[in-house]
Amino acid sequence: VDKDALDTQVKDRKIQEAAEKARNEELANEMKQNDKIMCMLEERQKNDIRNINKAISEFQKNFQKPETRREFDLSDPQALKKDRPARLSDNDPRCTVSGLQKFMGEDLNYDQRMKFQKEQLREWSLQQQRDWKNALADQKFADDLYDKNRIALDQKAMEQQRKEEENRRAVCAATKDFNRSQAAELADRKKLEKHQKMKDDMDEISSLLQGDLLSENPEQAVSSFGRHRVITDRWKGMTQDQLMAIRYSQQQQVLEKLRLKEEERRRDAEWDRQSIQAARAQLVLERHQQRQNRECRRALDSINAELSQEQKSKQVPKGNIYLKEEAYSNFPTGQYYAQFNTTSR
Repeated sequence: VDKDALDTQVKDRKIQEAAEKARNEELANEMKQNDKIMCMLEERQKNDIRNINKAISEFQKNFQKPETRREFDLSDPQALKKDRPARLSDNDPRCTVSGLQKFMGEDLNYDQRMKFQKEQLREWSLQQQRDWKNALADQKFADDLYDKNRIALDQKAMEQQRKEEENRRAVCAATKDFNRSQAAELADRKKLEKHQKMKDDMDEISSLLQGDLLSENPEQAVSSFGRHRVITDRWKGMTQDQLMAIRYSQQQQVLEKLRLKEEERRRDAEWDRQSIQAARAQLVLERHQQRQNRECRRALDSINAELSQEQKSKQVPKGNIYLKEEAYSNFPTGQYYAQFNTTSR
């Protein structure tokens, strides 16, 4: 690891961070200054607007009084006291069509006409009340008739429901008697079946005790297709000779498996030995190639050094000035040759 380069990078990074921090602080200070200037400008604008509005109000108060305006007669507070009535009678000559002073229903007999209309509305209201009472009486009679019909229908429904309940109770009683008789018949049939099952079980047990199955007779398991085949539900197991033959076959299989494993181990060992030899030969070849490369490099460096000495001794004229050309000034050292030997020994 090049520690000097890393230190230089860390130093440059710190310098860059410090410069960035200073730049950010400068920008922040500039933003604060701009904010202060904006606040001062806004305050100045508010003061100017306030002074302008105050000046306008003073000017209107001193030079634009209400009584000096042309339309003052429209907003004169004494206009009602100075004005005359709109009309003196319905036949007032001032109440022309274009004056808009007399409309339909705004005559001087307005009070009498309104009184007559109120009396007429009262008669209409009383008539509506009488009609409403008659409608309520009719509705009440209809409701009473509906209640009577509904009570009669409810009584009929209750009677029908009572008859259905009586029929249901009769059906339930008949069903209960039938189920009782069926249960008794089922109990008798189960008792007979149990007795028959016990008898069949005893016969089966006696047959098994006297048969070849429980006596373990090997001949009874031989199949009709050959003595090499057996009946699985009668077979009682293999004989000692058969077991010994199977164990002998298993031992032979174990020995064969051990022999195969030993042969595989030997093949793996031979393969590993050949791989190691090939790796060693490759390593020797690489070292030989590296030595040749170093020799070639040294020869080339010596030639370059001789050429450099020859070029140093030469002077190249350029006008009245003689320049010395230097073609090669760094001479190889042992550390220079050591960088080409990077393989492990």
